[in-house]
Amino acid sequence: MHFVSAKSILTPRSMNIYRGCTHGCIYCDSRSKCYRFTHAFEDIEVKQNAPELLEAALRRKRKRCMIGTGSMGDPYIPAEKDLRLMRRCLEVIDRYSFGVSPQTKSDLILRDLDLLSRINSKAKAVVQMTLTTADDELCRKIEPGVCPTSRRFEVLKACRDAGIPTVVWFSPLLPFINDTIENVDGIVDYCVQAGVHAIICFGMGLTLREGNREYFYAALDRLFPAAAPIPGSLPGSPPGSGPVSLRERYSKCYGDSYEVSSPDNRRLMAHLAARCRRHNIMLGIEPVFAWIEAFPAGDPLQPELF
Repeated sequence: MHFVSAKSILTPRSMNIYRGCTHGCIYCDSRSKCYRFTHAFEDIEVKQNAPELLEAALRRKRKRCMIGTGSMGDPYIPAEKDLRLMRRCLEVIDRYSFGVSPQTKSDLILRDLDLLSRINSKAKAVVQMTLTTADDELCRKIEPGVCPTSRRFEVLKACRDAGIPTVVWFSPLLPFINDTIENVDGIVDYCVQAGVHAIICFGMGLTLREGNREYFYAALDRLFPAAAPIPGSLPGSPPGSGPVSLRERYSKCYGDSYEVSSPDNRRLMAHLAARCRRHNIMLGIEPVFAWIEAFPAGDPLQPELF
């Protein structure tokens, strides 16, 4: 990793303390070349002055709001355990009585449960946790540098017990890997047991573009090699053409498409929606984001904050 003194931190209501990640998720869109990383993705850029920048930004605001975390790096990468920049930022948010909605895949967020609880008691805190597969063995393959889903489930339950609302990002879903009814049911069961308020799902699929596509395909070759092909033939293949590797299946089905949707998308989304309705879990994109970003009504900022 390398350290920089940044010029800004909020854009406009989310912050990237770290730019890059070591979770190693095989599908990570943040690796895409369009984000113009000038360093290796695992050589994390650390905004060492993030707490000071955040405090200056909050002092300038005339209306309290929710402060989120951006998508260029999980705020709870392993290095955060020692650097404690996210914790210091939470202390600033707490001091100025703003709200917060961190998004993570890491159980390190439990370290800051005291601060999140305090923020939630004065304003609002929402913990957003990404879950992609209910199968821990598969999780360790596709998200190798972070705790497995069962552990994230424990985090969600701890938030529930602390009175902190949670949202699950059920995304992405990888065609021919975890786009199954069993996986949908497994994730929803976790959400029901943990009292999750809402699920964000962009559909049963993922996005691939230059940069992350190559990384993803290399991972398919490594984790799902041709020596262990996926049973079945490609759509449109002649009878008896035999099995193909997972990498071949993706290449022939999707080519260089940006949106890579599961062939079973419609049925799976309908099943997910029905299960969420049954258990009173909010499901969507814009409505869920609106709920997360809604700040409790209250007095405007007091003069002493300026």
